[in-house]
Amino acid sequence: MISALLSNETQIYQWVIIPLFIFFARVCDVSLDTVRIMLLTKGKRNLAPFLGFIQIMVWLLAIQQVFLNLSNVACYIAFAGGFATGTYVGMVIEEKLAIGTEVVRIITKKEAAELIDHLRVKGYGVTNIAANGSTGAVNVIYTIAKRTDVKAIISAIQKFNPNAFYTIEDIRSVNRGVFPS
Repeated sequence: MISALLSNETQIYQWVIIPLFIFFARVCDVSLDTVRIMLLTKGKRNLAPFLGFIQIMVWLLAIQQVFLNLSNVACYIAFAGGFATGTYVGMVIEEKLAIGTEVVRIITKKEAAELIDHLRVKGYGVTNIAANGSTGAVNVIYTIAKRTDVKAIISAIQKFNPNAFYTIEDIRSVNRGVFPS
């Protein structure tokens, strides 16, 4: 009776607990890697080495368990599943952090005075250029904003110029500018 219980506990440990540990370790390590890379691309280099250290320590713990359990296919599945899930979780974290600055370029055929006034009232710096597009005269509007503010700018575009063409691009660094307080 006792040996049967020990056998069941060993089976649960081998086929459930260890794979779950590997899975969650990979989710953690890949999420940290995604955030680390995001910080590097945004020029925030102070925290990246620390995150890299933690990431590799967690990865080593996960891969150690895989090598200690080479005959356990559940460990392989957990390792790969943790990588895939960690990639998704890392993207969600990166989106929530919204670190960085963006340039929003708006091209509209319609008169853009209302949109420009709205953006300026909200505290954004706005540059408006009269230009010629492939179908005639257009207004090209540039504004620089924190990533956390981009959704509000898109809402304003859709409210005042719903047919406007716009693009959003990352900016690595900004020197001066007009930003909402």
